[in-house]
Amino acid sequence: MLSRHVLRQSVRNNSKLWTLGLWCAPFKRQETHLGRLNHVAIAVPDLDQSTAFYRDTLGAEVSGKDDLPEHGVTTVFVNLPNTKLELLHPFGEKSPIAGFLEKNKKGGIHHICIEVDNIREAMKSCDEAGIRLLNKVRVIHFFL
Repeated sequence: MLSRHVLRQSVRNNSKLWTLGLWCAPFKRQETHLGRLNHVAIAVPDLDQSTAFYRDTLGAEVSGKDDLPEHGVTTVFVNLPNTKLELLHPFGEKSPIAGFLEKNKKGGIHHICIEVDNIREAMKSCDEAGIRLLNKVRVIHFFL
């Protein structure tokens, strides 16, 4: 099995921020190899309505709801031939998605997720560049 890791790009205040796992940090591209687009995450104010739109109106295959209390979100994945859309909705009182939706009432793109060859090297590059990493231990692995 080939291990792949995830690097996400958040779109906030018209700036581009690379994020490792769920944590934001600008990223020096030349020090790691970017892989394929894993998913695009969209914060939605009404998860049921958004799920129904992709499933019933557009005919897409969608997953069931997945509550992730440790991240304060409920997710639904929309499977596309070349990637996925991740619909995000607040879960619990401390949800970071709730804050995003307070500023963006209709929802919007929260982040994009791009795979990298070596997440530890990507994190090291960010750390050496003086970029604050919110979590230096957590690594997300995807096995293809």
